[in-house]
Amino acid sequence: MSAPAAAPKAAPIDEAAVRAVDRALAALRRGEVVAIETADGTIGAAVSVESVALDTVDRLKALTGGTPRLAVTRRRAVVLGLAAAGAAPPASDIADDQAPGAAAEAFGAMTLDRPDGLTADQAHALADPEQYPQAQDALPAGLTATEACPGSREAAAVDLARLARLLPAAITADLPLPVSGGPVSGRAAVSAAEWAAEHDLLLVRASDVADYRVHVVRTLRRVADARVPLVGSENTRIYAFRPADGGPEHLAIVIGEPDPAQPVLARLHSECFTGDLLGSLRCDCGDQLRGAIAEIARQGSGVLLYLAQEGRGIGLVNKLRAYRIQDRGFDTVDANEILGFEADERVYLPAAEMLRQLGFDSVRLMTNNPEKLRQLARCGIAVVERVAHIFPANGHNEAYLRTKAERSGHMF
Repeated sequence: MSAPAAAPKAAPIDEAAVRAVDRALAALRRGEVVAIETADGTIGAAVSVESVALDTVDRLKALTGGTPRLAVTRRRAVVLGLAAAGAAPPASDIADDQAPGAAAEAFGAMTLDRPDGLTADQAHALADPEQYPQAQDALPAGLTATEACPGSREAAAVDLARLARLLPAAITADLPLPVSGGPVSGRAAVSAAEWAAEHDLLLVRASDVADYRVHVVRTLRRVADARVPLVGSENTRIYAFRPADGGPEHLAIVIGEPDPAQPVLARLHSECFTGDLLGSLRCDCGDQLRGAIAEIARQGSGVLLYLAQEGRGIGLVNKLRAYRIQDRGFDTVDANEILGFEADERVYLPAAEMLRQLGFDSVRLMTNNPEKLRQLARCGIAVVERVAHIFPANGHNEAYLRTKAERSGHMF
């Protein structure tokens, strides 16, 4: 079915850069300001829009001397009526590190501003659909939207928020000082590192943020495994894979003794706390998880990859926000986009890397999602057969399943 792409030649991993991004993500989640340096050596500061307080804009002005602006995803700008709609590549189109910054370029970011500047309340309302359910009807006067260039501080700030599983928006301000040369307004030029150290801020390079996803996947290592008998599948072993950034582990559930010389029956399952653990009826995830384990056991052997990509990659908190939007009458695709995300933000590099480390280079893939077939092939795994994986609706998820078929191309 899907022929694998040639394996890319891997560049050395800059472990210090990976650590810097990881620390910046933690700082954003704590509500702290982080410093971002671009390729030309200029600097800015950013804070997650979720951490916005009444004094945030004034604090950024005082810190940098620049004018704070709001950075959002291009998708959110489209929802606000500030940008033309256009087809964006899937988030999963980040298949190798031969295209540095592919993630940021695929998603796109925009800077929102107005002549008198944005207040903290205005910035929060523009980024958070819970504040303005129909935000385009209540836009601040004079609001403008400008495309943020790939590699810019604004693009990096938005991508950091997205990676941190926060609302994908940030308030940013540039430091109007040169890295070298003469003084500005009587102040001596400083380097990015010096300025960040002076203000006790974590410093991250915009280029390292853009490359983070690919580099982290390449650090995946198998850290533990154990025999775990399951109901209906007693010969089961679970392998845990951990990335070097200390992020959540991905799991491989290996049933039976699959032969690496043959295409392995495989299922890629993104974690779903509500469906897998609580039995939520809003989705079909729990049915798909338990059904896949049962089918692999019935066929004798195979592997289920349990990927830490809750909510199609947006995280549990944002998934709950999306549910609230769906309760207002929007479908699952619209809800993600209203929040500023793409319809599906999952990437399948981790799955391909796990399969390779387990010794498998070809699969019979249990899926209804054509994107999984395409992405595994792009990541160097041959998909020799699609195995349908369909379960009946339950009375609560008919609209959800219909949207997956009609808008995401799922093959039911």
